[in-house]
Amino acid sequence: MIIRDYWLHGFTVFMGFFAMLNPVGNVPVFIGMVSGFDRKTQRKVALRSVIVAFFIIAIFSIFGHIIFRMFGITLPAFQIAGGLIVFVMGYNLLNAKDQTMHSQAPMAREDLEKLAEDMAITPLGTPLLAGPGTISAAMNFVGAEKSIANAALVVTIFAVMCLITYLLFLSSHKLAAKVNPGILKVVTRIMGLILSVIAIQMLITGIEGTIHLFQ
Repeated sequence: MIIRDYWLHGFTVFMGFFAMLNPVGNVPVFIGMVSGFDRKTQRKVALRSVIVAFFIIAIFSIFGHIIFRMFGITLPAFQIAGGLIVFVMGYNLLNAKDQTMHSQAPMAREDLEKLAEDMAITPLGTPLLAGPGTISAAMNFVGAEKSIANAALVVTIFAVMCLITYLLFLSSHKLAAKVNPGILKVVTRIMGLILSVIAIQMLITGIEGTIHLFQ
């Protein structure tokens, strides 16, 4: 692949990841989930979530096809599982069941930190950031040009997307500070509804893919 083709391919990969990862659109979700934590905990959640997403995409970019074959996993099954996880998260946001420091029953510091760690891994790290769509896109980008250089290009571009997402997450507190708490609750419920719809779409796509497998 000549240099010009690498730039074109790199731009395609970047735009594909940007659409899948949707770093701007995920900021309200991040605000809704971590608004009750202190700034230090919010930074930890943001950093851990993008690190988790990066390693998941890096692993599947390089070993994805091998992993799927080894465990007999199909992409539709992965989409259905991811859809169920996202739906639970969206349902909790829609009903304001997120456990934060604003809850009526204050949680111990250790419990809050454990909750933050779990939240950063699931659902933020996966499947919100590194979901079935992002994983399949990464595998397809690498599969188009089966070379070490192309795999490194895909992983590097995703690392850049993770950095952009992390910086946007860090700046989310400024937006949250300027927004009325009542408006923030409305935004949280709206994002819960949107996530629920995304989850249903993931389930539909997974079910359709499963039907095609048996045709």
